[in-house]
Amino acid sequence: MAYSLQKSMVAKVVGIALVMTLAACSSDQRYKRQVSGDESYLDAAPLKQLNAPSGLILPVQTGDYNVPVSAQKGQTGKQLDIRPPVQPLALLSGSRGQNTSDSGTLLFENSPKNQNLWPRVASLIQAKNMPIASRQDADQTLTTDWVKWSRLDEDDQYEGRYQITVEQQGYQQALVVKTLELRQQGKTDKVTNPVEVQRYNSMMINTIVEGLDKQENLTSSQTAKRTETLDVQNGTNDAGLPMLIVRAPFPVVWERLPATLEKLGMKVRDRSRSKGSVSVTYKSPSAKDWGAMGVKAPGLKDGDYKLQLGDLNNRVSLQLLDSKGKPLSQAQNDALMPVFQAAFSQTSVK
Repeated sequence: MAYSLQKSMVAKVVGIALVMTLAACSSDQRYKRQVSGDESYLDAAPLKQLNAPSGLILPVQTGDYNVPVSAQKGQTGKQLDIRPPVQPLALLSGSRGQNTSDSGTLLFENSPKNQNLWPRVASLIQAKNMPIASRQDADQTLTTDWVKWSRLDEDDQYEGRYQITVEQQGYQQALVVKTLELRQQGKTDKVTNPVEVQRYNSMMINTIVEGLDKQENLTSSQTAKRTETLDVQNGTNDAGLPMLIVRAPFPVVWERLPATLEKLGMKVRDRSRSKGSVSVTYKSPSAKDWGAMGVKAPGLKDGDYKLQLGDLNNRVSLQLLDSKGKPLSQAQNDALMPVFQAAFSQTSVK
């Protein structure tokens, strides 16, 4: 009993010490941006000229491996900001980002779904309760008031004013975010450090993009629930290998796929939306089950397979690979086409 009580007390003491340690670390967020460990390297002696003792002949020197002397001065040790730069997120299909010192641009395909980009962006800014100083719908431009940011890796938080514009650039739609002013909260001095300006400019872009992506996924999910039939066709990739083409956006197919595969006798082991891959184990349903679906068994061997998806904007490619990564034959792919068509038509998202 004494041993049990002592053990319990030790566990409590260790637990309290751990909580206090974590609390101390969380109260000083500079640890997320500083180099940790031994800093004695900062006191290292500078390089010296090598002097040979009398009578010793050194090899011929070429200078190829000489370490150049640098006169640059900058932050060192725990004063050095080791955080990686923030980049615009290209979450939306067909988008790509560009950065300058005080502005960022996200380019979109000039597709029908992006024709109403401006009202979506403007309504998103309002929904996030960001202060708006001015708005000109005719020019598709708005200027924010001070937007306050909150980051765990900052001791003194930042706030910024931004100009947000949607414009036509050639055959593309462009979302442009320009930083007008950046300062630390409670201070009047303007922050001009290009690294900080670009960091918080990209944060504004990513806030908008994440909101647009969430809206798009929600819309696609609702469409997936309403859609009863997805058209499936045969196709080939650039290398001439057979695959299936589903005529629906990627989010719709992705939402409907688990139930579809289950109906086909494919048990999902793992799936990754970012990679567009689904690992399955196939066990052919009975002849009665195939008959109930109104199709013939595709003749696929039982075993492990990988389904690779490709986002083709308003269509999705499906390519089934065996356990060795080999694509199916054209005949096998042809046999799967009506099977997938039937399974998609008989399943839906709950």
